[in-house]
Amino acid sequence: MTRCLSFLAWMALSSVALAQTDADALRASAAEFLQSQVAGMPGQASIEVGQVDPRLALAPCAAHEAFLPPGSRAWGRINVGVRCYSGASWTIYIPSRVRLDGEYLVAARALGRGQVIAEGDYGFVRGDLTELPPNMITDPQQVIGLSVNVSIGAGQPLRADWLRAPVAVQQGQIVKIFARGTGFSVSHDGRALASAQPGQTVQVRTGGGQVVSGVARPGGLVEVVY
Repeated sequence: MTRCLSFLAWMALSSVALAQTDADALRASAAEFLQSQVAGMPGQASIEVGQVDPRLALAPCAAHEAFLPPGSRAWGRINVGVRCYSGASWTIYIPSRVRLDGEYLVAARALGRGQVIAEGDYGFVRGDLTELPPNMITDPQQVIGLSVNVSIGAGQPLRADWLRAPVAVQQGQIVKIFARGTGFSVSHDGRALASAQPGQTVQVRTGGGQVVSGVARPGGLVEVVY
């Protein structure tokens, strides 16, 4: 009788160990998947994968895969899905956390609306990038020469949606029109009918009254291609 009880106890411990091993395998898959997702992201990534709900009774699975729910990404607090695709049909979600420790740009001084950002207008702060507002900027090359479209206080993170390319052509401005086509190129003056940023299409009225459309270029230039 004692031997039978010992055998049953051993079986129970083995079942618990097997369940724990299975849970660890699922968590390891989730962690490996998240590592692949953060590759190439700015900063140093640290990943925490939570525990699998011990109340789950999962059927034996020969192969499984981790995934992210539609519309989500490996950023901050998330749920990583793990689904079985061989031997059973189940899907579970494991609570996880992705941190990205890195430098981001902040305003070195108060920046007024319309100001063009140059060297000295920004600084660097280190922190968890996943806790910052959306569209924060980590590369100075993404801000130099851009115009501020909202007032930004000193120390505030620089966000892409707070910046824009400076206006190349102002409405009513006398611009230089460069027209070119096969075998010819001419230039003459005109008046811009609207404001435009570099690369945008703008209409210009020529001295003769004709309205032409061209691409705004920095310096008050409009390129027309025939």
